[in-house]
Amino acid sequence: MKLPQTQAAVLRAASATDEKTIAEVADETDTDPATVYGAVTELADEGLLSVAETTETTATVTDEGYEYLADGLPEVRLYRAALDAGADDDPASMGQVIGASGLGGGAVDIALSNYARKGYGTIDSGEITADPDADPEADPEADALASLDAGQSVDDEDVLAQLARRGLVDRDETTVRSVTLTDAGVTAMMEGIETAETVDRLTPELLTSGEWRDVEFTEYNVEADAPEQRGGKTHILRQTADRVKDVLVGMGFEEMEGPHADADFWINDCLFMPQDHPARTHWDRFVLDTPPMQDLPEDLLDRVEDAHRNGVGPDGDGYHSPWSEDFAREIALRGHTTSLSMRYLSGHQIGELEEPKRCFSVEKVYRNDTLDATHLLEFFQIEGWVMAEDLSVRDLMGTFEEFYRQFGITDLQFKPHYNPYTEPSFELFGHHPETGELIEIGNSGMFRDEVLEPLGVECDVMAWGLALERLLMLMYGFEDIRDVHGTLCDLDLLRETEVLH
Repeated sequence: MKLPQTQAAVLRAASATDEKTIAEVADETDTDPATVYGAVTELADEGLLSVAETTETTATVTDEGYEYLADGLPEVRLYRAALDAGADDDPASMGQVIGASGLGGGAVDIALSNYARKGYGTIDSGEITADPDADPEADPEADALASLDAGQSVDDEDVLAQLARRGLVDRDETTVRSVTLTDAGVTAMMEGIETAETVDRLTPELLTSGEWRDVEFTEYNVEADAPEQRGGKTHILRQTADRVKDVLVGMGFEEMEGPHADADFWINDCLFMPQDHPARTHWDRFVLDTPPMQDLPEDLLDRVEDAHRNGVGPDGDGYHSPWSEDFAREIALRGHTTSLSMRYLSGHQIGELEEPKRCFSVEKVYRNDTLDATHLLEFFQIEGWVMAEDLSVRDLMGTFEEFYRQFGITDLQFKPHYNPYTEPSFELFGHHPETGELIEIGNSGMFRDEVLEPLGVECDVMAWGLALERLLMLMYGFEDIRDVHGTLCDLDLLRETEVLH
C-alpha cells in the first residue's frame, strides 16, 4: 500500500494493542500534532485506524488567584478583621472593619459580595456582624486554590466553577484523541507500506520550475480541528447602551455630557433634595477628598438656597432644616445623572434652551449600595427629560411604552412613588422573563416648581432615570447582574450570548 509520508509514519507509530494519543504519536514521528490529526482522520476514513475521544478538564490558578494564596481571600480577611472588631458580639462599623482589614480597591467589593454568601456574617445599613461559628481555616475555595497550586486535583465541581467565575482559576476543556490499529491496519502493515512523495502546499518554486504538474498533492482535510481563536468583541452591556442611544436619538432626543465627579449643588441641591436627606450622608454617596467647586453660578446658588429655605410660590414652605453653602460646593461622585439635567436645564452647560427640547444620557453613576443580584456600586443610568408646554403623566407613560417597545418589552407596570424633586412621581416595573417576578427598572415624574423655578424654566419638564442593567436582565433573562458586570462576570456567558436586535 502506498501512503503519503505523514500517513505512513503515523500508521507505523500506531499500535494494535495500546492506545496512543495524538500528542504521543506526534512526538514519536516528530510531526506537528495538527498534521498528525489530519493524517489520522484520513487513515480512519480508510478503515486503517480507530479513533477514541475523551474529554479532559484542567484548572490552573490565575495571577489573581496566586495573590489570594499569598494574602488570603478578601472575604476571609474581612471576617478576621470583623472578629478583631468584636463583630461576633455586636455589629461593628463596616468602614472601620474594612479599614482594619487592609483591603482596598476592587478587593473591597469582592469581599463584600462573598462575605454573606459563605456564611461569615451579615452586612446591613453600614454595619457588619461576624458568625462566631464560621471557620475560615476550612474555606473550600481557599483549600481548592492551595491544592491546585500544589499540583493536586480538585474533585468538587461546584467549588471549581465558583473559582472560575471569580477569575481565580482558568478551566480548559480539551478533547484527547487516541488511536489504535484496526484489523485492516494490521493487515496493511504486514503486507508493507510504501511512502508516496506528496507535497502539502503550492510554492513559488514549484510554479516557476513547472514541477507542480508532476507532484502529488496531499488532500486537504476540511474536518481537522483548528486552534481556537477568540477575538475581541464589544461587551453586551456596551452594545445595549449603544442601542439605547440609537433608540432615543430616533425618538428625537439629544445626548448630554458632563462630569462624573461634581458639586453636591448640581447632584442634589438643584433637585430640591434637603441637605439632611439620608441619601446625602456618607452611607449612600462617595465623597472625594478634593477642593470644593468654586465655579458655581452665584445667582442660581442664591435662588436654590431660597427655594430650600422658603419654598417656591405663595404656598411654598421650604425645608426646616440646615443649609450650608460649603456642603453644596463639596465634590462627590454623582449618584444619578440628573446632575447633567440640572446643568443643561439651568443653561449653565450649553446656554439657554428653547422648548420644546428632549435630552438624554447613558452614563455611569455611583452609589454606596450593598452588592446583590440587582445592585452594584457603579452602574449605568438612562437619564432623560422633555421640556414643553402642557405635558402630563400620560405623555410620560406613553414615552416609556414607546421606548421599551423597541426592546420587546410591552408589559410595563407603573406604581405611584415619592421623590423630593418630582410630583407626581412613579416607578416602572417589568416582568423578568425567566423568574416571572416584577423588577423595578426606573423612576420618573414631573419636575416640581421648586426645581424648575430656580433654574429659570417656565414650562413643564417630565424626567426619568432608568437602569440599563435592569433592561439587560429583562432582555436576556440574566438573574444576577454580577454575571455580566464586574470582577465576577462569567466570560463564557459573555462570549456565547447572542446579541438581540
